Amino acid sequence: MKQKEILLFGATGQIGRNLIRKLSKNDYKITAVTRNIHQAGYILKTQANPGYLELVEIKNFNSDKIDYLIKNCSICVNLIGILFEKRRGDFKLIHSDLPNLLSKKADKFKIDKFIHLSSLGIEQALDSEYARSKLDGEKKILGNFKRSIILKPSIVYSVDDKFTTNFMKLLNRLPIMPLYYNGSTKFSPIHVSDIVEIIFQIIESQNKSLTMECIGPKVMSFKEIINELLISIDKKRLLLPLPKPIASLTAKFLQLLPKPLLTEDQLKLLKYDNIKSGLYKTNFDLGLKANKTFRIEVDKYSYNWKTGGQYARKKNIIN
Repeated sequence: MKQKEILLFGATGQIGRNLIRKLSKNDYKITAVTRNIHQAGYILKTQANPGYLELVEIKNFNSDKIDYLIKNCSICVNLIGILFEKRRGDFKLIHSDLPNLLSKKADKFKIDKFIHLSSLGIEQALDSEYARSKLDGEKKILGNFKRSIILKPSIVYSVDDKFTTNFMKLLNRLPIMPLYYNGSTKFSPIHVSDIVEIIFQIIESQNKSLTMECIGPKVMSFKEIINELLISIDKKRLLLPLPKPIASLTAKFLQLLPKPLLTEDQLKLLKYDNIKSGLYKTNFDLGLKANKTFRIEVDKYSYNWKTGGQYARKKNIIN
């Protein structure tokens, strides 16, 4: 096995791009796997210094090609995950079958570590296909490869996310914001730079068998998050709790969109808190801090949805 060789699945997401920058600055060579090298190239090539990043295209999770890649790495990191299914069975394929395949390959070639990104707060959400597929993936990984590290983050946010940015877009346009389950569901948002630092420290550490929940410094309800976003974009909106039948009806409609704002499965997930469960140690328990403050970080990019756009940002700087 080659030292400082990282094989990365899920490189084009917000975590993957930031992780590539972090690793390359610290002299790691990264092989990033993508399904379309032409689409991913312009996104990823600027994330690392020359010579530190290689892009490899794999379609349909070709087993022989994965064999070749894994046997030449020391650490494999899997960040691939989806929030909704384009086709029936995608959750099982991405969250269960792929981790099962990768962890078996990791064991076959006896690599140093297999690091897998799962999700926080899924143990109770057994009525959700997303949660069940994630849990099944975790179970298969732990059964296949003893030197596996499973990280379970709460919501990861940044200027490149699909959470805060989507909600600020909606809050900018809509006079009313629906609240599901009265907005009481709790989260522990963690900034992308903090989760990337945690992954980096895990790569650098001697830990080779661990399941850890990754949380930010503050627990926030969904309603509190929406209110923070409204303050950041200088807007006032009516927050309207939706009865369960109406919420289900809206989810049925919204999931028909090419990029659904909400699906029936996501509505089920929203019933359950996304905070530390007590089942596993957290990053704070292991001395891995995540101190980025939600309001401060969101304010850095919220000007995109303020009246005046970038000029609102300049005004804040002047003031």
